[in-house]
Amino acid sequence: MADLPPLGAVRVFDAVARHGNFTKAAAELNMTQSAVSYQIKLLEEFAGGPLFVREARGVSLTAVGRELAPAIGQSLQGLARAFRVTRADSANVLSISTFQTVANAWLAPRIGSFQIAHPELAVRIDLSSELVDLDGGGFDVAIRSGKGVWPGVTAHFLFDQSFTAVASPLYLDRAGPPATPQDLLAHRLIAPSDPWWPIWFEAAGVKDAAISQRQGIDVETQHTAALVAASGHGVALVTPSLHKEALQSGRLVQLFDVMATSGNNYYLAYAPRTARTRKLKLFRDWALKEAGG
Repeated sequence: MADLPPLGAVRVFDAVARHGNFTKAAAELNMTQSAVSYQIKLLEEFAGGPLFVREARGVSLTAVGRELAPAIGQSLQGLARAFRVTRADSANVLSISTFQTVANAWLAPRIGSFQIAHPELAVRIDLSSELVDLDGGGFDVAIRSGKGVWPGVTAHFLFDQSFTAVASPLYLDRAGPPATPQDLLAHRLIAPSDPWWPIWFEAAGVKDAAISQRQGIDVETQHTAALVAASGHGVALVTPSLHKEALQSGRLVQLFDVMATSGNNYYLAYAPRTARTRKLKLFRDWALKEAGG
């Protein structure tokens, strides 16, 4: 197409514009400095004027160069994203980012049914509490906790994150069941520094429950807190929808009808560019059905 410049020259221009230096651009592109200069000359001829001002320690963009640089950078990023999607889809590997509690309590017991239904797909689950970059971080989809609004991300509600106090029958036999939420202040609380505890006590009508400095068993995840509680070591806060089996079997007992929330919920999240891949559509539909059930 006559209206398009040579792609090789465009790529070189982008590197020089980012580095402000021919030598650094040549190193990034694994080219000689003279080859970089030649490609820039080709592009300047196509543009009809200089794109850089040569300086003692590098180069700076001319007015025309400053106008072209953002458009070229965005176009190259768009091409890279498009090819990442193509490669990822053809690889038939679904990469999921989530955190330990959801992975262990909800995803792991169910993911087998997804693979049975779609044996042509491989699934990779990465555990991280970090908010991964879904637009270019190597993941197809994430299960996140939050308000459901993240820039550049499509999110679907999975289930709520309300929480309540639970303990095991073993612990209650030993310590005695609390008659009121206030009584819990005399019990061993698992993860007393968890910011959920003040929220739950407030919802239960217990004002100014200063517990964050109390001695107790501190854990990093809700999944671990539930395991410690089920072993008889204290009272934990859990999301019932993530621990249905333990509650239904009686290994954990909900102590009061009080449910509290931080305002966050669990969401399935992905970048819009991923939405058109077959594997994402299959997993999205499966996850939403599982969560609804």
